[in-house]
Amino acid sequence: VLYSYTAEQNPEWSQAFARQPEIWAYMQDVARRHQLEDHFRFNHEITEARWSVEDQRWTIETAGDTITADVLISAVGALTEPSIPELPGLDRFTGTIFHSARWNHEHELEGRSVAVVGTGASAIQFVPEIQPEVARLHLFQRTPPWILPRENPRIPSRWRERFARHPRLLGLARASVFSLLETFHIGFRHPAVMRVAERRARAHIAKQVSDPELRAKLTPDYRLGCKRILGSNTWYPALCAENVDVISTGIREVRERSVIDADGVEHEVDTIIFGTGFQVTDMPFGHRVRGRDGQTLAESWAGSMKAHLGIGVAGFPNLFMLLGPNTGLGHNSVLLMIEAQVAYVRQLLRHRDAQAVAALEPTPAAQAAYVAEVDRLTQGSVWTAGGCLSWYVDATGRNSTLWPGSVRAYQRRLAKFDAADYTAELPRRAPEPALA
Repeated sequence: VLYSYTAEQNPEWSQAFARQPEIWAYMQDVARRHQLEDHFRFNHEITEARWSVEDQRWTIETAGDTITADVLISAVGALTEPSIPELPGLDRFTGTIFHSARWNHEHELEGRSVAVVGTGASAIQFVPEIQPEVARLHLFQRTPPWILPRENPRIPSRWRERFARHPRLLGLARASVFSLLETFHIGFRHPAVMRVAERRARAHIAKQVSDPELRAKLTPDYRLGCKRILGSNTWYPALCAENVDVISTGIREVRERSVIDADGVEHEVDTIIFGTGFQVTDMPFGHRVRGRDGQTLAESWAGSMKAHLGIGVAGFPNLFMLLGPNTGLGHNSVLLMIEAQVAYVRQLLRHRDAQAVAALEPTPAAQAAYVAEVDRLTQGSVWTAGGCLSWYVDATGRNSTLWPGSVRAYQRRLAKFDAADYTAELPRRAPEPALA
């Protein structure tokens, strides 16, 4: 229910955690009913976007054409660009290689000897699916994740009918789930609280993994929540299967038809699947956007993403981000964060129109104050004091990805636009005549 837009509730979800085709169908239906497809330009990868100081507009170069715009909103998402490790010898592998986010549906896995690199949220989903059909699965694990049991009950048709007849009942169910998940952020801010959940996770391992050697490999040595918390009832049974090897020593090199682990053991494979996540703290989009002084976002950030309210960046007029720095979540649905950001940007744009200004950008002082507050709230949290390295933390050691508070707290921050936090730039050119 939290994967539904607040204003577009769906009473027809078949399970508590609906599968991808069902969520995808819901999104397509929303887009179709609101005729959003009329506004889409498909196959238009942005190669560069640059702010023109003279024209006070963005020039956006795409693979198809050039577009100009008064305002540029980045909604590229955080988990979009696959991250593939630079393994020695990978370029000489003669088999099939792909990342789970770019799944090769033409490649049949039945009877194959497959190497899976990574044990995060992606692998949690696909390994139990492919394990029964492959001949051999070699799972290369750098750090074991914390896994909590996850039930996924089907929603009876009678309840779906009630939700359809009584939208307020569906809203109440959604609010209840939201409120329950909101309480979890307390554990992220106060790592000692996570010991309670860790006991449940250890019991889950003990129940599903009988081999003590394998159990030791799969038991984390850091505080729960330091890395993304995962839920699955099928992960451990898949790893206990006779056709699965869990290798936790690392990878030394890749050869033409094999992967060599750090102990020098050769594992013959014909397929390599990377479940190694995404480029989060160094997003490619940041290298393609140039602001007022010609610097890219990446150059401005210098290794650590920063933005006022996670939305605007000083030096980049009329550029606003959805799911920008420090707006990801570890405890609830980011859809709620996006909706708060969209509402805020609408306020900002209305202010821009009402005041007849050409551009708005956060003042350096407002941005610095907000980033300092986020850093203060992050101190002592499970992400920085939990004893692990994760994609939440960038190369400088900052948590530049996650919001350290509750969703409600973020919604309150964005409820009202404060013009004092922004520099307004008056038009240098006459406004274009309105279309008849």
